[in-house]
Amino acid sequence: MFKRLVIVATALTLTAAAATGCGGAADSGGTTLGFSQVGAESGWRTANTQSIQDSAKAAGINLKFADAQQKQENQIKAIRSFIQQRVDVIAFSPVVESGWDTVLKEAKDAKIPVILTDRAVDSKDTTLYATFLGSDFVEEGKKAAQYVIDTYRSSNETVNIAELQGTTGSAPAIDRKEGFLGLISADPKFKIVASQTGDFTRAKGKEVMQAFLASRQKIDVLFAHNDDMALGAIQAIEEAGLAPGKDIKIVSIDGVRDALKALVDGKKNFVVECNPLLGPQLMDLVGKVKAGQPVPHRIVTEETTFTPEQAVAALPGRQY
Repeated sequence: MFKRLVIVATALTLTAAAATGCGGAADSGGTTLGFSQVGAESGWRTANTQSIQDSAKAAGINLKFADAQQKQENQIKAIRSFIQQRVDVIAFSPVVESGWDTVLKEAKDAKIPVILTDRAVDSKDTTLYATFLGSDFVEEGKKAAQYVIDTYRSSNETVNIAELQGTTGSAPAIDRKEGFLGLISADPKFKIVASQTGDFTRAKGKEVMQAFLASRQKIDVLFAHNDDMALGAIQAIEEAGLAPGKDIKIVSIDGVRDALKALVDGKKNFVVECNPLLGPQLMDLVGKVKAGQPVPHRIVTEETTFTPEQAVAALPGRQY
């Protein structure tokens, strides 16, 4: 028994040390976490899932994992199942922002704390969840816009921008668009000439980009809400006989290995990082909310940006 306690305590210590700006974790021995993931729509999401699974194992937390396959109804069913199973903590990355109040109220009535990861909800009752851990999507959109603004600062000509949006109604799609347009719209030379959802997938990104190109509308810049859509768009651009990164400048968000490689190869121009490795921080929060310890209601992950030169340095050690 003593040996087992030492192993669990050691795992918790390592988890707390790996967390960024969250302090030490509470004892999570015997803790059961119910986690509902959006799906497996991108390389980013796969890395996020792996981080959560690995971190739960390291912390000695019993993880009940559910893949929503990008459907809100599947997530609601999973959360209700977690409530029926009397898990200690529920965490989930919401498929969309709206429509969660009823099920979150059920969790609250059952006295099961809820942690939002990666994506937010638009509920006015912020007591329905303990904390939200994730990126500032509006800021990510602003970083992408600032690159475009800086690139064309000395030009007086119109800059035509095509936009590949994320899943309709999702927090990153809404916020990244808001951040990007908030800066771009200040200068009338920047014009959004095409905008459509690519649902955060590589296949859909290629399909939508093909439609953009078929319209014969001149496109100077492509802003993709995630790397996978941008990578699909690169395929469409090349198949159309154009040079991605040159004929059409490409800016996207996430920072997965394939995107950094595309930067190095000159097929992309700028990537805004969105860190998927939230597992250690999440397990730290799980221990704390289970123990009733106070936690910040909003925890923003630290992230950077990549130019082609910076991608050369970052690529060899990229974990996802």
